[in-house]
Amino acid sequence: MEAYLTDWFSLFFRWFHVITGIAWIGASFYFVWLDNSLEEPPQWKKDKGIKGDLWAIHGGGFYEVAKYQLGPEKMPQHLHWFKWEAYTTWLTGFILLWIVYYLGADRYLIDATKLALSVPEAIAAGLGFLLAGFVIYEGLLRTPLRNNGIAFGVVLFLVLAVASYVAHMLFSARGAYIHVGAVMGTIMAGNVLFGIMPAQRGLVSAVEKGESPDPALGEFAKLRSTHNNYLTLPVLFIMISNHYPMVYAHEYGWALLIAIGGIAAFARHFFNLRHKGVSKPIILVISAALLAAVAAAIAPTSSREAMPSDEGFTDAKALAVLQSRCATCHAATPTDDMFPAAPAGLFLETLEQVESAGFARIKGVIETNYMPLANRSGMTDEERAAIVGWLSEKGNGQ
Repeated sequence: MEAYLTDWFSLFFRWFHVITGIAWIGASFYFVWLDNSLEEPPQWKKDKGIKGDLWAIHGGGFYEVAKYQLGPEKMPQHLHWFKWEAYTTWLTGFILLWIVYYLGADRYLIDATKLALSVPEAIAAGLGFLLAGFVIYEGLLRTPLRNNGIAFGVVLFLVLAVASYVAHMLFSARGAYIHVGAVMGTIMAGNVLFGIMPAQRGLVSAVEKGESPDPALGEFAKLRSTHNNYLTLPVLFIMISNHYPMVYAHEYGWALLIAIGGIAAFARHFFNLRHKGVSKPIILVISAALLAAVAAAIAPTSSREAMPSDEGFTDAKALAVLQSRCATCHAATPTDDMFPAAPAGLFLETLEQVESAGFARIKGVIETNYMPLANRSGMTDEERAAIVGWLSEKGNGQ
């Protein structure tokens, strides 16, 4: 019953996390687009302190949007704030991180072949990793680097590259990816809590007092918002990456993470320029080419070529390996007490069930060392090599 309730908590907070994430990222995309799309207003609007305006049509109506250089003459009675999308996205993500990777640390976070951490040690390492990433980012923001966008971006890229490598030394492949994503998410939420919101409160306070707002506060808030904008696509990639062990379970998964994240941020630059009326499709072409190059670089070699067929490894021997190493979880009645039911509804107790599951599908997760999960059943390298060769031949014969 405990595992059943945990699954429901995981389902709810994963669902909630996606909903709030859509709201937050959607708002981020919208306001960056809005800010970059503002046009020079007529003189009568300039006289009122309006910096730029925009006309749009949506949902059967016209909208007129205006942005003030600093603030309106009088504070409106109803002012809409955009903060809870960020806070709830981070909170639901942290709860989900705790449910899946901390309560299930021995399944999803710890990889004893890398570092034999206890559960408390793994949780402490995870929390320390998040804190360190956030502190380093905030420290960089307080250096002259923040005045040079390109230099700051390069340094932050290098910091995240090191973070990815360190995470892969500490945690399982999946745990490493999700912790790098959590660092980015923490940086983004921190930008809202510690930078954007204080600047906005200062702006509102100055207008209410009839004082001139400090333009530096608004510029710093905009800088943080821009950083968030470039981190959105890498974070989204990490959110879906746990479905693709070909990437995170790769021998150089840490490098793939930073490479694909960098490509995603570069692709985002195209849209930011496009909103300003600057069209550079070459950015998307280069991004697509780089992603294709990454895919080609990690493409597996043919198992038939890399591993000669072992004629003595019969169907019966293959099934025996699958039953002893995989069916501990993937069975009608799992013997592994961590799974009350077969994960993903996948059964591997008979040859018919293996064929139904798909030889290529099973081969992919075994070949990348993703399964058995944390190698809890103790599959040997010899067994893994033999079963991958057998699955390859079976898949080719279909």
